Amino acid sequence: MTLRLILARLYSACGGLAALFLMGVCLCSLYSIGASIFGYVARSIDEFAGYSMASSSFLALAYTFGRGEHIRVTLLLEKLPEDKRRWAELWCLAAGAFLSGFLAFFSVKMTYTSWALHDMSQGLVPMELWIPQLGMAVGTTVLFVAVLEKLVDVAMGGEPLKLADAHDPHADR
Repeated sequence: MTLRLILARLYSACGGLAALFLMGVCLCSLYSIGASIFGYVARSIDEFAGYSMASSSFLALAYTFGRGEHIRVTLLLEKLPEDKRRWAELWCLAAGAFLSGFLAFFSVKMTYTSWALHDMSQGLVPMELWIPQLGMAVGTTVLFVAVLEKLVDVAMGGEPLKLADAHDPHADR
């Protein structure tokens, strides 16, 4: 099994987890609506919905990046000649790798600090904060790996991901 296949499966697994957390948001909303219909106040359910939404958003980052679905401003890149476009793409990927690495480092650091200090949520249902922060830490770290993988791929002569490639299941990432 190649490293590229392992990473593709990692990105897909994160996408699947993001979908599960999104279903968690739906279930929390349905529970809250159902409870209010029967006159019951679903305390702290909005906190759990928020935790699920954050985890879903961050875990979906690498999956979305790998499929070329993030918004990209290609107006300038399209106007550049082919040789300059490649350098601009490399610069954009390097900047993306730096920024996503920065975000991943501090997300992991925040999660570790919450775990080490046994930091608790302030809601009615106390929860150690590292648990909901874990989705952000994992999601940003996997995004960093995905951007770094693409940077190395393009630097080694691979093609930058084009929007047309994103919808072709047989296109080489």
